[in-house]
Amino acid sequence: MSDRLPLRGLGLAAALALSSVAVGQGFVPETIGETTLGVPQSSWFIVKGGLGSAYVFDAAEGGMLGTLSLTPPTPTLRRHAERGEIYAAETHYSRRTRGERSDMLRIYTHETLSPVAEVPLPKDVGTLHRHYLGIIEGSAYVAVFHMTPAQSVSIVNVDSRRFVGEISTPGCALTLPAGERGFLMICGDGTLQWIGLDEDGGEAARVRSERVFSVEDDPLFDEPAPTAAGWQFASFEGLTMEAVVEDGQIQVRESWSMLGEEDDGWRPGGSQPLAYDAGSDVLVSLMHEGGKDTQDEAGTEAWLFHRAAERRIGRIKFEDDATASNIQVVQGDEQPLLLASIGGSVHVFELDTGKRQRVIETGRGGYLLPY
Repeated sequence: MSDRLPLRGLGLAAALALSSVAVGQGFVPETIGETTLGVPQSSWFIVKGGLGSAYVFDAAEGGMLGTLSLTPPTPTLRRHAERGEIYAAETHYSRRTRGERSDMLRIYTHETLSPVAEVPLPKDVGTLHRHYLGIIEGSAYVAVFHMTPAQSVSIVNVDSRRFVGEISTPGCALTLPAGERGFLMICGDGTLQWIGLDEDGGEAARVRSERVFSVEDDPLFDEPAPTAAGWQFASFEGLTMEAVVEDGQIQVRESWSMLGEEDDGWRPGGSQPLAYDAGSDVLVSLMHEGGKDTQDEAGTEAWLFHRAAERRIGRIKFEDDATASNIQVVQGDEQPLLLASIGGSVHVFELDTGKRQRVIETGRGGYLLPY
């Protein structure tokens, strides 16, 4: 047998020898560090694709700040500003995409975007929608929506890191924080439902509105935009209305149309068609030209409305026949900014002028969430 090493083995031996010499001469291998985020800015936002991780960007500077490594079925996440925590309703499988399933509310810290705790959930998390997770205002509770196929909501106490209980919500979906310690839902019979919690996180009140939309004739998008007082909804045919909860009662303001006489053939659409800026009371809607049942089509323009005046005050046409499926408003250094997800990038516009400030290459589409 030959004593000579093959070339492949010789290369490995040489590499090991050089490595040992370098260590012997005082070489210190690089260690993996940990970067912490600074104070959150109002211009930060999150891009959350349909599957997988979420990414934090700064609309004012244009850079990416960090990554939240989420499981593929995770539908959405929410940041609790006062607690400095981020909550994600996650699903895990023992063999990544198969095997034993476990669902949980996972808690991340803002500083490092790393998980710090998790609370097991007894039911399968609904994995379809960004409003299937809500932080209940004025409390330590988070609501997580389930569809197994029965519809229900889990309540988690994030102070004590424990599952509180499950509330059955047949025929109703979403967990929109509203009123005093409660959440609003859209129901399949054309009504809205509000569930209020007691101090222990149990159901204390359940209120149903009158029928406010027709599921057959003009359904509502299940993507309302939060306002200062409640939630702004839009219908497939372009009607918009605000729903608020006051003194434990649902109040739906009178609807008005986003379409004028000259707007025949236009209608709202997209995955995330509405955005709202409270400072200027401006509602933004993605719009496209199309017929009935085209509510899923992306928008070729963003229309701006002064909500109190109930009239359009501007139009932003996306360049090069581009279309956007998702929009979000964040506050920049001096003015509000409109974000539009177009392909694998986010286009940033000045809300008051419609001027495009920059394009942020994100490499992916998806929901645009405030940070």
